[in-house]
Amino acid sequence: MDITLEPENGAMAAGPHTADSHDLLRVQGARENNLKNVSIEIPKRRLTVFTGVSGSGKSSLVFDTIAAESQRMINETYSTFVQGFMPNLARPDVDLLSGLTTAIIVDQERLGANPRSTVGTVTDVNAMLRIVFSRLGQPYIGSPQAFSFNVASISGAGAVTLERGGKTVKERRSFSITGGMCPRCEGMGRVTDFDLSQIYDEEKSLNAGALTVPGYSMDGWYGRIFSGAGFFDPDKPIKKFTKTELHDLLYKEPTKIKVDGINLTYEGIIPKIQKSMLSKDREAMQPHIGAFVDRAMTFTACPECGGTRLNEGARSSRINGLNIAEVCALQISDLAPWIKELAEPSMAPLLTALVETLDSFVEIGLGYLSLDRSSGTLSGGEAQRVKMIRHLGSSLTDVTYVFDEPTIGLHPHDIQRMNELLLRLRDKGNTVLVVEHKPEAIAIADHVVDLGPGAGTAGGEVVFQGSLAGLEASGTLTGRHLGDRAALKTKLRKAAGRLEIRGASDNNLAKVDVDIPLGVLAVVTGVAGSGKSSLIHGSVSGRDGVVTIDQGAIKGSRRSNPATYTSMLEPIRKAFAKANGVKPALFSANSEGACPNCNGAGVVYMDLTIMAGVATTCEVCEGKRFQASVLEYRFGGKDISEALSMPVDQAVEFFGGGEAKIPAVHAILNRLADVGLGYVTLGQPLTTLSGGERQRLKLATHMGEKGGILVLDEPTTGLHLADVEQLLGLLDRLVDSGKSVIVIEHHQAVMAHADWIIDLGPGAGHDGGNVIFEGTPAELIADPGTLTGEYLAAYVAK
Repeated sequence: MDITLEPENGAMAAGPHTADSHDLLRVQGARENNLKNVSIEIPKRRLTVFTGVSGSGKSSLVFDTIAAESQRMINETYSTFVQGFMPNLARPDVDLLSGLTTAIIVDQERLGANPRSTVGTVTDVNAMLRIVFSRLGQPYIGSPQAFSFNVASISGAGAVTLERGGKTVKERRSFSITGGMCPRCEGMGRVTDFDLSQIYDEEKSLNAGALTVPGYSMDGWYGRIFSGAGFFDPDKPIKKFTKTELHDLLYKEPTKIKVDGINLTYEGIIPKIQKSMLSKDREAMQPHIGAFVDRAMTFTACPECGGTRLNEGARSSRINGLNIAEVCALQISDLAPWIKELAEPSMAPLLTALVETLDSFVEIGLGYLSLDRSSGTLSGGEAQRVKMIRHLGSSLTDVTYVFDEPTIGLHPHDIQRMNELLLRLRDKGNTVLVVEHKPEAIAIADHVVDLGPGAGTAGGEVVFQGSLAGLEASGTLTGRHLGDRAALKTKLRKAAGRLEIRGASDNNLAKVDVDIPLGVLAVVTGVAGSGKSSLIHGSVSGRDGVVTIDQGAIKGSRRSNPATYTSMLEPIRKAFAKANGVKPALFSANSEGACPNCNGAGVVYMDLTIMAGVATTCEVCEGKRFQASVLEYRFGGKDISEALSMPVDQAVEFFGGGEAKIPAVHAILNRLADVGLGYVTLGQPLTTLSGGERQRLKLATHMGEKGGILVLDEPTTGLHLADVEQLLGLLDRLVDSGKSVIVIEHHQAVMAHADWIIDLGPGAGHDGGNVIFEGTPAELIADPGTLTGEYLAAYVAK
């Protein structure tokens, strides 16, 4: 019972305490991005789900307003010195936020693809295991760093000068650091090598064109250097070169030479290729250079450490017959019991913490991972669940947890487990805010906030807040589509061929043999970790004619936008130039037409070092990015900045007819609208797009190509229920246009709409990796012997 203290007589009286009245998180006048002065009250210590169509303003409200302000205010509690090392956060555009608590964001951003980063390192499990081996491993080899593949062994000795007792004294000192890094691969586990057959034709001489490296012609400077160096005979076939001559051709260190009276530097082909080609990002290479690198470079497991990353000393120390590399290679669900067997009282606290962390992996559905799995290979959904692990056992309460579509990458069977974890976080006394589209996740909400009514400029308003029952009866777009169910197709397409996969054994695949039908919509499904991505990305992606469209980041700066990415800006600029009799370069914000004050960025950024940097709208161009003289030129009644600020749906009409008609642009815009990006403006920075939006943008760029095989990785990610039907229609049109579409997907609507289903399982990790069903959706429902069959049958029956 709540009690208060009466100051007059000191008696205890019933009644709520003033401190208990702060049970609401209040937002007043939020205007971030497309939010239209949103004011809302969110109950604390409850689970609130935010829903609405893509682009309606969910993330702007939850992440860019509530979570951003909480993190900014926490950062301000540190000294200015410490703040100088922290990310600078600007105050969101909102009138008032009250009732905030510490916000912990668990988003879909993939974990860093640093090749040294593994599941074990990002969750600190490796650090604990290293301590265990340094204490219990036999033979003893050193401190925990002796088991770290990021620490190299090093030793040295020399004289040091000291001031002692007013005298200068010289002493000999030595030091040594025992690390666990493999010296051959430097802790990477893999070594890169060159396929020499792709660099030269040994049957030919240099003068006869033996070199096959792009740009290495004997007609230019390289020819003069090779001929005049004198290290080998350019007319002799390479297969007849001596070891010294071949070494000089391929590996010689930079050496000064004189050719025809000109001082030059000779360097072997391999180091020259490494500097000129391999130092560049693969995406930034010219197509023919990239194709050469793909052919010539081979990546193999390090022969010295066998891919374990560890040196011989670290591999020699064992506990119960296993070294640390073998322990990290175990599936986590198998590792947890192994740790429990280490009954060592002196290390009980550490072993208990380690077991709790490993149990969290299993509980959250990631028991199929191993600690040595590279963190860069995790999907967005897996990365999000890995981030959750450190919070599950936390003793903190009254924290605001913010989740961005936590059901991404989860089979319907796994969604129930995720729901239980979210409810557990709430029941510990925390506020849980979830941005979500899946009905199964919306169903567990204590409070639902629906944003809309549309996307982009047509959204940004709270159209409903209340209970799930109230949402279903509200008549909003979300409420109307909550009960949507896709029916099985009555007429299935017939395969026009087969894509054979034989002996697939990547990751957990058990030498899978399967034929994927072509000319149809084929769906590959199964529980998380069953081997879907390993099968498709490992055995299908990379084949000739296969285009894989995932949710990975799009290369480009904040100046990149849909108009530049899809190449429609070029015909737009030319049309403006032709209509006004001027150069096309004037209509580029990155070229001659750019505002000189902001250099075409539209904003002027002021770096305040320890304080949040301030980006203010350029006073000269008013954020339009172009010079005033350029904005006087019009096409179809609009200037170039007005054309780029149009959403796709409006631009379809503008460029589709009348004096502004540009067929090439209109075709691209129709494809963007087809993939559900009608609300995105032509000039919106690509850095602001979500993973699902990036995938759909990539899809739109490939839709105009004839034939081929398209691989889509969970295209329903980020899609509102109302947009799923549009996606199904799009997939049908792609197949009907002559493409073969292979979709990795969990959404039952896509499964029901498929012509053919391949189900992997039956479980995850070493319990999966087999094809447990292949056939039509109707056959899967008729004999639901798999988890997928059970959930699909229940979905269609509703």
